[in-house]
Amino acid sequence: MRVPKEGEFITIQSYKHDGSLHRTWRDTMVLKTSECSIIGMNDHTLVTESDGRRWVTREPAILYFHTKYWFNIIAMIREKGVSYYCNLASPYVLDEEALKYIDYDLDIKVFPDGEKRLLDVDEYEDHRQEMNYSDEIDLVLKENVKILVDWINNEKGPFSMEYVDVWYERYQQLSRRQ
Repeated sequence: MRVPKEGEFITIQSYKHDGSLHRTWRDTMVLKTSECSIIGMNDHTLVTESDGRRWVTREPAILYFHTKYWFNIIAMIREKGVSYYCNLASPYVLDEEALKYIDYDLDIKVFPDGEKRLLDVDEYEDHRQEMNYSDEIDLVLKENVKILVDWINNEKGPFSMEYVDVWYERYQQLSRRQ
């Protein structure tokens, strides 16, 4: 698969462990690619749920995906500050169709005041039983929760305001060109 260039648009697809399509985002702008990561931007992006329901994202959001970490990070830029939604998920893969990953239900939400909440623990446990998540996957996900919390607490990577400012400015520059 050809690696998308800065300013190009890609589709993002999340799946569940059983292989079923969970959610699709159309037209995510690529801001940067590297050997191990992709940074993208959604701004009023069309989202389609597995049941066919469609909606549009409300605010600009910087997306961070990695090939080694079992999470992805969404930094939502809002009037009251930046909120983060972190999905515990498989590392991404990229093919001709889309950037793809498996969503493992657990999420961490970080509010502008720094408050953190681990979400969907019950959904994770239900799906772990229903879809037979292996003990190895369970362990990897729990270890990645620890890594993610460390990043949040230390304002590492996407959790630093400098990161958000740099990539939001880059998005604005690329948008003006189009």
